[in-house]
Amino acid sequence: QVQLVESGGGLVQAGGSLRLSCAASGSIGSINAMGWYRQAPGKQRELVAVITGFRSTNYADSVKGRFTISRDNAKNTVYLQMNSLKPEDTAVYYCNVVTWIRENSYWGRGTQVTVSS
Repeated sequence: QVQLVESGGGLVQAGGSLRLSCAASGSIGSINAMGWYRQAPGKQRELVAVITGFRSTNYADSVKGRFTISRDNAKNTVYLQMNSLKPEDTAVYYCNVVTWIRENSYWGRGTQVTVSS
């Protein structure tokens, strides 16, 4: 069984910072892309940031310059450093990983991030 366990969410004031972590475990094989998505109430899930197996990164325009994605391959863990948080960043943040072989995609259960004004 494959498990993705997210941590690091919480309540923070606008302008503050949070660091999300997502650790993958189980028979997941070799991981290519690792990413973070978010879903706010009444909105569709959207990509926040992704980092590939070649360590190239891509960010949503709304978080560029404020969020940084990184990964530790030895730990099968992806991180999202979120700085200068805004109320509009409030959402449930989901971790996603995609394997090299068969491009299997796995999702975490999500962690709530709430930014107060």
